[in-house]
Amino acid sequence: MSFDVQKIRADFPILSREVNGKPLIYLDSGASAQKPQVVIDAITRGYAEEYANVHRGLHFLSNLATDKYEAVRGTVAKFLNAPSEDDIIFNSGTTEGINMVAYSWAMPRLKAGDEIVLSIMEHHANIVPWHFLRERQGVVIKWVDVDADGDLDPQKVIDAIGPKTKLVAVTHMSNVLGTVVDVKAITTGAHEKGVPVLIDGSQAAVHMPVDVADIGCDFYAITGHKLYGPSGSGAIYVAPDRMKEMQPFMGGGDMIREVSRDAVTYNDPPMMFEAGTPGIVQTIGMGVAIEYMMSIGMDNIAAYESELCRYTRERLDGLNWLNVQGKSVTKGAIFSFTLDGAAHAHDISTVLDKKGVAVRAGTHCAMPLMEHMGVGATCRASFAMYNTKADVDALIDALELCHDLFA
Repeated sequence: MSFDVQKIRADFPILSREVNGKPLIYLDSGASAQKPQVVIDAITRGYAEEYANVHRGLHFLSNLATDKYEAVRGTVAKFLNAPSEDDIIFNSGTTEGINMVAYSWAMPRLKAGDEIVLSIMEHHANIVPWHFLRERQGVVIKWVDVDADGDLDPQKVIDAIGPKTKLVAVTHMSNVLGTVVDVKAITTGAHEKGVPVLIDGSQAAVHMPVDVADIGCDFYAITGHKLYGPSGSGAIYVAPDRMKEMQPFMGGGDMIREVSRDAVTYNDPPMMFEAGTPGIVQTIGMGVAIEYMMSIGMDNIAAYESELCRYTRERLDGLNWLNVQGKSVTKGAIFSFTLDGAAHAHDISTVLDKKGVAVRAGTHCAMPLMEHMGVGATCRASFAMYNTKADVDALIDALELCHDLFA
């Protein structure tokens, strides 16, 4: 289908509201995207008409909920081009997915002195779980810096892999710089050295097609609330060979087959890693959101956002008092910036909000990157498929007001 941004905007009811007497210009999708009506309807229907626990009943509502819930596994597998829906583990989002890898796969396998290679661009969700292993098991974290433009050289990541390296964990797209990383090259090089690769796909999956079969990675995590779906939903692709090496780290619910006083028999993967009552309606809502994106076409979304990104770069480059962090040629539609002078990111964000422009301000859960860039905080405008060039113009107007106030 052709890409019609106005038709897409009409699918998102919140975009018609005003904030502080101004039309809402929502530029914080990198933190959490807004929800289309089809997702809102699916959530409402799930609670109002179709709710029951899954996998545990033979009555109509339980079977209905189970069928809808399990169908999402196939939807996610198609979305990521995973070989099988059995490669998909549901969770509450990327944070849980990466922690699951840390506890289920890495913790039983890594010992003191073993290494994990990270890029300096990683979100805290792809840093803190590895710090747990550093604190508790003596694992060593090796960091790979980005260059002055915010690019991550795949060869530098590969060169950082040594005989004690047991995992490479990198983002597919920086949530601060917008840099898109060549994760296929990193995975190929790491596998040649016998090292598995985990990819944080939180940002990338909403902006471009993702093909885990082509990338060849061992783990690929996504989060539902960035994919126009509900918070508390997510999934992680796990390659079959890695899945066989994992141990469950949460117990209860459908992750077991039998429990006795002296023993427990676990369910088959992926359910072995899905303990307790899951986010039933949240997961169903995520599936609807992904189907909505696929109906538009990920190639169409990527092409539209690429043009929007180009236009935004041109407009921001015209502000010689604005410092945009990251100049990568691969940059997606995420722009972090500071203003010349003493204006703090929080002050800038507050002024923009008065004009109806919603941006993020702070460290964006990426403190090592902030330190590397030499800044305490930035403002971040993150775009989505429902944003327009008019939104960019509104951002520029609001930034010019900031400059007038703080210069």
